[in-house]
Amino acid sequence: MNELDLILRGGTVITPDGLLQTDVTIAHGKIVSLGDSGPAREEIDCTGLHVFPGVIDSHVHFNEPGRADWEGIETGSHALAAGGGTLFFDMPLNAHPPTCDAASFDEKVFTAEEKSLTDFALWGGLVPGNLDKLERLAARGVVGFKAFMSNSGIEDFDCVDNATLREGMKRCAALGQLVAVHAESDAITARLAAQALAMEKFSIRDYLDSRPIHAELEAIHRAIEMSRETKCALHIVHVSSGAGVALIASAQSQGVDVTCETCPHYLVLTEDDVEKLGAIAKCAPPLRPKSAQDVLWRYLENGFVKTIGSDHSPAPPDMKRNYNFFKVWGGISGVQHTLPLMLTEGLVNRGIALPFIADLLSANVASRFKIPSKGKIATGFDADFALVDLKQTFAVAKEDLFYRHPQSPYIGRALTGRVVRTILRGKTIFKDGKITATSGGKLIKPA
Repeated sequence: MNELDLILRGGTVITPDGLLQTDVTIAHGKIVSLGDSGPAREEIDCTGLHVFPGVIDSHVHFNEPGRADWEGIETGSHALAAGGGTLFFDMPLNAHPPTCDAASFDEKVFTAEEKSLTDFALWGGLVPGNLDKLERLAARGVVGFKAFMSNSGIEDFDCVDNATLREGMKRCAALGQLVAVHAESDAITARLAAQALAMEKFSIRDYLDSRPIHAELEAIHRAIEMSRETKCALHIVHVSSGAGVALIASAQSQGVDVTCETCPHYLVLTEDDVEKLGAIAKCAPPLRPKSAQDVLWRYLENGFVKTIGSDHSPAPPDMKRNYNFFKVWGGISGVQHTLPLMLTEGLVNRGIALPFIADLLSANVASRFKIPSKGKIATGFDADFALVDLKQTFAVAKEDLFYRHPQSPYIGRALTGRVVRTILRGKTIFKDGKITATSGGKLIKPA
């Protein structure tokens, strides 16, 4: 009796050893060989396609339980799959209750097991008052702990002061847990925002000016020094400028265990786009000038940015409308287009090699967060793939979005590299623009 479940025939496979024109053989949800093999119960002709490892998005806000009207795990995971994604890490805030203790972790797992199309992992929260709950969250299997160094915008997820962050890092170091921080100085951003509002300055430009690059640099520097002191692994999320990465690169050269992520929107949009597009492009840290973006690209191309996350942070349309731009919800919807955006801006426009892009979106994520058997196309790894047609160029269209609220700053943008099929553990979950499976995602824990 044939034990092979699936063979991907004739594609260009992005492997740890480079591009290979080869077959990929799958059994029981795992990759069993690369090379000629067969037959199998199912074969997929991948001629003319590139076979990527499934995208691992380590930074999403799917906002469930509690705020599923903002997005929800079902629609969010569908959008991820449509973009070639097979695993997401859900952030602890925006859900209600936030994932700050064992009970809230269990509640989110229950919801995700019922609704998620893709595999999932969960961040735990590091907030004032929950230090004694970190150990139980670690035991549950969080991928790390997320803290805000500035106002999160969510009432039940407070930002940390220095004492809480330092003590949290000490405890996480003892637990072998990584801490991720939203690095903006609350003192600087709150003061500048208060000054603007006191002068009745409510515009997009006023908001951008209230969150300057130096507010991000101050917080990154402070977090790095605490990481150095406590020996806690540190990950700076959504770094928005090359200057921020420069601080991290310097600390790495001194032996500090610190890495960083950036997001597609910081690589393809600038502050000019915020002024043109409005609230749909508001985020924090905000989009930066072209000059800062250029330096960010240089650091990325030189290997100092380790991971790319979408920071998908949606909200209902009415939260995106206000004459006072400070009150508009800050968050960009982007989880569906991370891979095509990186292929367009990285491969087509800058000539970045496909294996390097795959590492940013998959292998490096699995490595940094100790996710076993994910992120690479190699024997013994989960059979998670994104099949991409690099010959196809398409315009992002509102009707093709799987989000609960079909809004995106990328609508109308021409992208190269259409995801034609997404496969999770050997099972097709997305094909030719349609979801082809029901919920079946599993909780993934770090090794």
